[in-house]
Amino acid sequence: MNRRAHQLSGTVFFIFFLSFVLPAQAQVPYPFDFNAECRKAYQEIIELKLNTGKQILESEKKAHPNNLIPYFLDNYIDFFTLFFNEDPAEYRRRKPFLEQRLAMLKKGDPASPFYLFTRSVIYFQWAAVEIKFGERWDAAWSFRRSFLTGKENLVKFPGFQPSIMLQGSMQVAAGTIPPGYEWLSSLLGIHGTIDNGMHNLEAVLNSTDPYAIIFHDEASFYYLYLQFYILNQRDQVFRYIKQQNWNTRDNHLFAYLVANLSLNNQDASITEQVISQLNRDPGYLDMPIWDMQMGYAKADRLDKESIIYLDRFLLRFKGNFYVKDVLQKISWIYFLNQEPEKAEAVRVRILASPNSETDADKQAVKEAESGRWPNEALLKARLLDDGGYYSQALQVLTGKQISSFPDIQDRLEYSYRIGRIYDALGRKTEAITSYQQALALGQDRREYYGARAALQIGYIYESQGDKKTALIYFRKVLDMKSHDYKNALDQKAKAGIERCTEG
Repeated sequence: MNRRAHQLSGTVFFIFFLSFVLPAQAQVPYPFDFNAECRKAYQEIIELKLNTGKQILESEKKAHPNNLIPYFLDNYIDFFTLFFNEDPAEYRRRKPFLEQRLAMLKKGDPASPFYLFTRSVIYFQWAAVEIKFGERWDAAWSFRRSFLTGKENLVKFPGFQPSIMLQGSMQVAAGTIPPGYEWLSSLLGIHGTIDNGMHNLEAVLNSTDPYAIIFHDEASFYYLYLQFYILNQRDQVFRYIKQQNWNTRDNHLFAYLVANLSLNNQDASITEQVISQLNRDPGYLDMPIWDMQMGYAKADRLDKESIIYLDRFLLRFKGNFYVKDVLQKISWIYFLNQEPEKAEAVRVRILASPNSETDADKQAVKEAESGRWPNEALLKARLLDDGGYYSQALQVLTGKQISSFPDIQDRLEYSYRIGRIYDALGRKTEAITSYQQALALGQDRREYYGARAALQIGYIYESQGDKKTALIYFRKVLDMKSHDYKNALDQKAKAGIERCTEG
């Protein structure tokens, strides 16, 4: 399974950034006035120039102390800082600001569409942050507050484009909750469908409404992540990005989007290109995650230099998410470079590092505890395949067949891996044959290869217009029990089932 497909916060939360408001009635004591200075601050913040944005907001507070928008935008600064960097000290310092801002925003006019919208946004952002800091139950309730507040706002103001955009995103997330967590959806009162959610986002993107035009880039951001991970329409995602011609050098949020999605789309060369061309002026949010993504991209082409970047990430990063996964990649590179003592030393660090809820980190622990090292050829093929170097990956496995591997775990991985390579190279018939072999070998095992093979077969048939056969394989994923990445794969399979049964 693509190890970074969950980089966007576990299972159902994705990286979203939210937006702001236009001038309200002048006579309102506490207006939601998205004036020129607030718009300027907003632009700086969404480009991750947080210090500059903060300076503009402070000046606006002095000039118009009753304007609520600067207090709303302050939450974006906290959100980006905490979500990307996960510093526990910063979390403890900034967490009290949540209730303070909510109280401040309640001074606004309840008759304004921004009164509920701003609260919905803040709840949503803190839900994502709380997930990062292990407060999963608090995150669920924050998401619930965001969802229900946004829903109420749309009842009052059904044409309000910012709420349509936010609610559409949450509807998609709610529509893909894995079967094992549907009880939580009912408990929290959160329900949605992929079709309705995406339709709402598309409506905002295609609208000529002034608010929709202002929020077009934000809606694009949401839409691309959902289209990539939920609809599995990856070609359309990158076609859209190319059409937008975004400035990924100076806008670090869009740079993150392109670098991250490229890495997950098995195109590590694009990730390297985007990160290497970043504007490194000191005004931007300092994010260790750039080193992690560059390290991953270089590891995918078996470059030992990847260790420099991954080590630097570990030195500077204050959080827990993906730390064990990063250590695993370092151990693999040492292993492939015939440095077993260094590889083993890094494995010890995996087991000593704080726990994380990400599937990738859990897999790193599982491998380290097993004491077993991957088959060298399969590991090389896996990394090259993950990076989009398909011909090189196939070359590594040339001359090998399933009987070349005495261990059933290696036979299973070989069947799956060669299937993925054939799939990427457009050799769909051979891919299906290999996937079916992996499914047969792995349907009752703990490794995820069997379930992921069934999912990939479903994707192939869906892309060919054979939804009936695709449904068979998506349902096979749900039927398989007790394997790694169970909830994440079930979520993808459920999304596939909904796509194939709509209309």
